[in-house]
Amino acid sequence: MPWSPLHAQLHTTLRQRKLLHEGDRLLIAVSGGQDSLCLAQLALDLQPKWHWTIAIAHCDHRWREDSAANAAAVAEMAQQWHCPYFQAVAPEPLSSEAAARTWRYQALEAIAQAQDYPHLLTGHTQSDRAETLLYNLIRGAGAEGLQALTWQRSLSPHLTLTRPLLELSRQQTGQFCQTRQLPVWWDSSNDDPTYARNRLRLDVLPYLEQQFHPQVSANLAQTAELLQADVAYLNQQAETLLEQVLGYGDQALHRKHLKEAPLALQRRALRLFLKQHLTRDPSFAHVEKLQHLISAPNRSQSDPFPGGAIARVVHPWIHWIRPNGP
Repeated sequence: MPWSPLHAQLHTTLRQRKLLHEGDRLLIAVSGGQDSLCLAQLALDLQPKWHWTIAIAHCDHRWREDSAANAAAVAEMAQQWHCPYFQAVAPEPLSSEAAARTWRYQALEAIAQAQDYPHLLTGHTQSDRAETLLYNLIRGAGAEGLQALTWQRSLSPHLTLTRPLLELSRQQTGQFCQTRQLPVWWDSSNDDPTYARNRLRLDVLPYLEQQFHPQVSANLAQTAELLQADVAYLNQQAETLLEQVLGYGDQALHRKHLKEAPLALQRRALRLFLKQHLTRDPSFAHVEKLQHLISAPNRSQSDPFPGGAIARVVHPWIHWIRPNGP
């Protein structure tokens, strides 16, 4: 095995960030594209040093005529690597990016749980991180959304998603696959301008690189990395604040204590409160509606939140009142 700068970089990243440990059981999601093939090959090359148990998983979304052939190619690679191979096939063709992503993670989580793999690895890169930040910025996301693809996140109590390649560009993974002569399967849907992320990758980012800064993707990814640390700290402080202001069985918020906190922490604490009471992620408007009541006159109340609940001021509290509730 030729030891390349990418091997050294990944080895160092895993150790410094403590993303994985020796002897871990890893399920690697492999689409057949260059990023996931690069990840799988790098992990297999590092396996003698880390003593991992590695398996390959592939999800067939059934949205291309060649998807079955794509899956067969990944299965053949897994056989050449002497790795267990697991495959999930969508019950029906998936028509949107969001639907495909939701089904894919559900399928991968089911495989990981059934086969006892507590670590799921995906080949997301620095380039993906830049695209995600830009996409979320356009959609009006706050810092939470702009941190764009964290190194790790929990999918369930027994499964952690890890993205080890966030410091590598798509150009680097492509060069690695070419050098190692890995059979990259080109996904024709990546050229479909119907999908917003494709337009960002094919049109917007190249334009920004040519007209504004050649390292725009790297700079956006670095911004996401900085925001990740900021968000982690602010969330920790907001959780502490929320614990301090809750009352009446976690159904009310103390206005005086909230008002003494910085606005950034107020908003985060209120968002956490709303996430506990709403069936969907709260929007900026939902948070602002609740934040307005911190200084509103006594007996003020909000209009209904999704699901019909309202918030009412009974000084010094803001009470969360469910439909047909107290």
